[in-house]
Amino acid sequence: MKRLLVLVASLAFSSLAFFGSALAQQRTITVASTTSTEQSGLFGYLLPSFTSATGIGVKVVAVGTGQALDIGRRGDADVVFVHDKVAEQKFLAEGFGVKRHDVMYNDFVVIGPKADPAHIAGGKDVAVALRKIAESRATFVSRGDRSGTHEAELRLWKEAGIDLAAAKGDWYREIGQGMGAALNMASSANAYLLSDRGTWLSFKNRGELAVLTEGDRRLFNQYGVMLVNPARHPGVKAADGQAFIDWLVSPQGQKTIADYKVGGEQLFFPNASD
Repeated sequence: MKRLLVLVASLAFSSLAFFGSALAQQRTITVASTTSTEQSGLFGYLLPSFTSATGIGVKVVAVGTGQALDIGRRGDADVVFVHDKVAEQKFLAEGFGVKRHDVMYNDFVVIGPKADPAHIAGGKDVAVALRKIAESRATFVSRGDRSGTHEAELRLWKEAGIDLAAAKGDWYREIGQGMGAALNMASSANAYLLSDRGTWLSFKNRGELAVLTEGDRRLFNQYGVMLVNPARHPGVKAADGQAFIDWLVSPQGQKTIADYKVGGEQLFFPNASD
């Protein structure tokens, strides 16, 4: 009888331990974010530190910013972490987000073939660079996916005075895919494109591509994070989602972002306290 009681107690303890472990594993949030944060390798570096500090796992859905915000609108994510401030403010105004926080920034760069048929190398004025590309009808790859990068590209064409609807032709290739796919296509076609610097620095298949235009203030690229509004979507894991946001903007989270480097070069610059 004594052995039976010990066995029952042992089984009960094991079941309790298993149940507790299962609960711990189920403590996860979904973050809808951009392909640039994923393909640059930032999340692979950042998330283990967050999970280690909080015990909260993170599932990332990496898509363009427009799609990420749509996922938030449907309540299919707990947090959105994106880079199109105009679209983010609209998301908040519609009541889908609780509060927006600046997290970090980097910049966009115009990438192109080293042969540079449009002759834009060394320039700092992105509008001039885009006008030269359009005038020469040099091949340009556009993500065409409503991402933060795509929206920035469209704004820059407009600032350059280029009416894309009228100017488009075989030279302008919209692919409807993420940053990595756009870089791969540009590499194979020796084409120009707009890229975030983080993904470019992590990109290995460069071929004959190089950074040709950079440094224009209009190429500034700010990232923001928002909790999806639990008043709109009661299924949102508000406490754990807010814990992720709080960690990102904390000294520890900001330092982790700053510490992420590729080839000794920093990809993102924290500015939550600015």
